[in-house]
Amino acid sequence: MLRVSKLTDYAVVVLSRLEAEGGVQTAPGLAAATGLAEPTVAKVLKMLAQAGLVEGLRGARGGYKLVRPLGALPLSEVIVAIDGPIALTACVDGGFGLCEAEHVCPVRGRWDPVNAAIRGALSAITVAEIAMPKPANAMSLPVPVLVAE
Repeated sequence: MLRVSKLTDYAVVVLSRLEAEGGVQTAPGLAAATGLAEPTVAKVLKMLAQAGLVEGLRGARGGYKLVRPLGALPLSEVIVAIDGPIALTACVDGGFGLCEAEHVCPVRGRWDPVNAAIRGALSAITVAEIAMPKPANAMSLPVPVLVAE
């Protein structure tokens, strides 16, 4: 089963709260507003800052702020920031030395188009689309068509 981590889910929650509140927000303030544990929020913010998705500001009025609006932030960037590269298998994009059977594997390299399609689909969805409240009559988000390149 393909699944993003809880931390990635929490990252989307934190990012959406940052945008809703606007300006600079502290980790304790975001924890209180989201209901997430403060250490978890601090960890997520640190990872997002390392990836350049939020900016940390020091000082008495310090905290974190968004670097760009959520409508300009692909979901794929949040996933990579928290979970690492998006891939179904270890032998993706020409990687070597990650599998004990790679020298005899009959499907080596064949997963690359699948991985590219998944990355493309996740890049086509912005965090704003995930974070916006769902209208009462809406069924779900539109699902991008997966096309291997």
